[in-house]
Amino acid sequence: MYTTSNWETAWIRSGHNNEVTGVAYSPNGDQIVTGSWDCTVRVWDVVTGECLYIFIGNIDWVRDVAYSPQGNVVASRSDDGTVRLWDVKTGSSRSVISGCGYIYAMAFSPSGDRIAIGSEDSRIGLWDVASGECRVILVGHSREVVSVRYSSQGDLLVSSSYDGAVRIWEVGTGACCHILIAVGIPEIQSMKFSPQGDQIVSGGSDRMVRLWDVETGECRHTMSGHTEPVRKVLYSPKGDHIASVSADKTVRLWSVGSGASRRISNHHSGSVSGLSYSPKRNQIASCSFDSAIQLWDQETGFHNQTLNGHSGWVWRISYSPSEDQLVSCGADSTVRLWDVESGACRRVLTGHTDTIFDFAFSPKGNQIASASMDATVRLWNVEAGECHHVLTGHSELVWFVTYSPQGNQVASCSRDGTVKLWDVETGTCQHTLAGHFTDIERIAYSPDGNQIASASKDKTVRLWDVKTGTCSHLLIGHLEAVTRVMYSPRGDQVASASRYDKTVRLWDTESGECRNT
Repeated sequence: MYTTSNWETAWIRSGHNNEVTGVAYSPNGDQIVTGSWDCTVRVWDVVTGECLYIFIGNIDWVRDVAYSPQGNVVASRSDDGTVRLWDVKTGSSRSVISGCGYIYAMAFSPSGDRIAIGSEDSRIGLWDVASGECRVILVGHSREVVSVRYSSQGDLLVSSSYDGAVRIWEVGTGACCHILIAVGIPEIQSMKFSPQGDQIVSGGSDRMVRLWDVETGECRHTMSGHTEPVRKVLYSPKGDHIASVSADKTVRLWSVGSGASRRISNHHSGSVSGLSYSPKRNQIASCSFDSAIQLWDQETGFHNQTLNGHSGWVWRISYSPSEDQLVSCGADSTVRLWDVESGACRRVLTGHTDTIFDFAFSPKGNQIASASMDATVRLWNVEAGECHHVLTGHSELVWFVTYSPQGNQVASCSRDGTVKLWDVETGTCQHTLAGHFTDIERIAYSPDGNQIASASKDKTVRLWDVKTGTCSHLLIGHLEAVTRVMYSPRGDQVASASRYDKTVRLWDTESGECRNT
């Protein structure tokens, strides 16, 4: 518990013997209720920090807890498929709501006499709090209902579902009066801002490439042609066309203006995992699980060259800032530097002891940072091919690494739930950004280098101050793990994507508010 005047700890209490997964204040602010993976619910006195009640009855993890608006009832949502209603004054169980399968969401009505339950059976039940009986069932969604909320007057209910729809219901009649969204977008696996920042392109498991208007949130084009999930999407440097790669072993070029497919290239024999543009050479490079790298003409889409050398999956490729070299990394624990003109492998950087997931060039192009499953980050001199720093400190595999725009700092994110900021000259850790509860899959510097955004499996995005290492904004809205994050070219917006809740969200970096979904 913290005091808001200076954010010092007011008190710390232990009692749960496993992770605490839910917390809520009572309406008058004198109590806190917590739910835990130890299957219990506890009510605490805010002033003294004493535990007033322990509610025992759930037989699986408690995911969420909430007070009724009047503060006399606590609801707990558990993995055992129940919502339990508890009497705050006596500490006894009032009723158990079950029979809906797994329950994803719950919400009290403003009057406190009803509680809405959203579950895996695609239905919403409106339950009487006093009797514990279901009064109304709302039918319309075709998949799991993951969120429910009452309007302030209590006459309307809004719900969202994995079917991609947001529905508004009249509570009195049970009728659905509006379907706000019905896009049915499957898992989003990749997204990118256009160079101008006015568009976003996304690719997903439905085999489609979609082009979105940042201002309105509307889909401008839905581009079909791939026969397997789209792994990566990328704008051309001018922003006039898009390249996409897919598990169907092809690379496709699309016109931004018309949405039409310009060219299909299919020289890979395995799922295509990455691509990179070279504007100077008018060239595209693609890499694949077939361990090969292919070079293509950007305008015609014709195949130019095949680079062989890796002995396992190639995870990532990128042209150097000068575009005279191509760099790749993969499952064989090596980083390889290729001469673009001749196709020869210039250097093989060895030292990591497990799969390398990512690498990044310094802005000047004289250094490379690599991130590995061996839980380390290595900094390499490009010219000499030597490792001059091994950055240790993460306790789990490192997913992603990036240089600051100024090139004096490297940021890495890990399965251990932290972001670490490293000094490039000394190799020392300047800050450990801790706050996420689990894996951080992607990070991004703001264009001015003063802020970092992190995307986590805990369903949140955090914005961090680079100088102080403190979290300036916690962005909450995604319903599942957040897998991608990036800044707009101006730095005034952050885009985040979840391949699991199938949404892209746009956030204001100044206020932390969600502008568009």
